[in-house]
Amino acid sequence: MNPVIPSNIERCWNFIGIEGDRSCPQLATYTHCRNCPVYSTAGRHLLERPIPGDYRHQWTQLLAESRTDENSLMPSHALPTTQITVVIFRLQREWLALSAQIFKEMSPPRVIHTLPHRSNQILRGLVNIRGELLLCISLSHLLNLEVADTAVQTVSPLVYSRLVVLEKAGNTWVFAVDELYGIHRFHRDELQDAPKSLTQGTQAYTKGLFHWQTGVSPMRSHSVSYLDDELLFTTLARKVL
Repeated sequence: MNPVIPSNIERCWNFIGIEGDRSCPQLATYTHCRNCPVYSTAGRHLLERPIPGDYRHQWTQLLAESRTDENSLMPSHALPTTQITVVIFRLQREWLALSAQIFKEMSPPRVIHTLPHRSNQILRGLVNIRGELLLCISLSHLLNLEVADTAVQTVSPLVYSRLVVLEKAGNTWVFAVDELYGIHRFHRDELQDAPKSLTQGTQAYTKGLFHWQTGVSPMRSHSVSYLDDELLFTTLARKVL
């Protein structure tokens, strides 16, 4: 028998469930609302609901108007093919880079809503970005990065985590970074082969390494792993979707 989903916007878990007074008799059986079939069915309905007819048009207009927004990371003009434009960020102790063309925007940390029976170390859940629910992943777990248990060398005295939104061929992913430097350009000839000292996960997704001198301290040089975004998106689609 299929569970009945309340028709009102405020669902039962907000009143008698975990987020409410916890008087629901089903909590004795399921312990938490996310294990209840009512909650699971509501989640499926949310993900499977049809897109409104003017949804894409409205967001296309909105994003087109906000291209000059200070949070935009996209380059403003075309560059010679010998140059590569990337966005540099840090996860744990590793400095990484991805093509700037796939960066859609960045956002302050937001609440991540776990998906019933789906969330895991790689797929963290759903996050609300500008009113749109997007899948949020842990790139650190995908790359098998070790957790930094001691102080990490940073490039800025003020460091805070942010969410970045990637988009490629209609697929969108969100993940958190520990530090975000921003756009950097380097010559294609500067790419070096990835050394075996890299973690196995990072090495598998790395096209090559380049050396980057920060503007904060020109004498300080970092080795940055330039990640293969094509392989990254393909792997995420296979492991998560």
